[in-house]
Amino acid sequence: MHKITGDADLEQGMTMLSALDPRWTAIIARTGLPPLRRREGGFPGLAAIIVSQQLSVASARAVWARVETVLAPLTPERILAASDEEMRLSGLSRPKQRTLRATAAALAEGRLAFEALDDATPEQVHALMTAISGIGPWTADIYLLFCLHHRDGFAPGDLAIQEAARVAFDLPARPRAAELEALAEAWRPWRGVAARLLWAYYATLKSREGIDA
Repeated sequence: MHKITGDADLEQGMTMLSALDPRWTAIIARTGLPPLRRREGGFPGLAAIIVSQQLSVASARAVWARVETVLAPLTPERILAASDEEMRLSGLSRPKQRTLRATAAALAEGRLAFEALDDATPEQVHALMTAISGIGPWTADIYLLFCLHHRDGFAPGDLAIQEAARVAFDLPARPRAAELEALAEAWRPWRGVAARLLWAYYATLKSREGIDA
């Protein structure tokens, strides 16, 4: 798997994207070098992404702190052994409790192995992860981008990326996931850099509007 491991990879991707589509030049001029946005992988990394779904950054951090305290050490075995009361005290919603338990069971039963994801294509990662109840495309995409650091990962269902693409590419409306995925086909195999640039571009939009990104 080709990975994004440092600034040199980002810079190469930015150069390649500008060559593929000149509109990236103006985007890059505004964002500069985007953050790498790397996260811990494995079960803790995936669990953190599951916890953060549909929550603000502040709320996700607060819930995650409780999860790490109540359910330590955060392993599949610990999740499978957790009582309903412990799950409640963790601050997790019922759907997220079910997703964490389903993920832990898939790992314990060998239906999911993180080692198998390391050399998989984005499509293969999607298939393996979304086969688990409660894990959708966005969760798989974020794991692919931040934990596996895949050069060609993308997150067409992410609202910030959609809004950034709408403004940056002068689209008539915020693109749906399928529409943005089709647009991003032209950016292969550097969609992982494109995603980071669009997140950085979205941050500049929010800053311009005086709203925290």
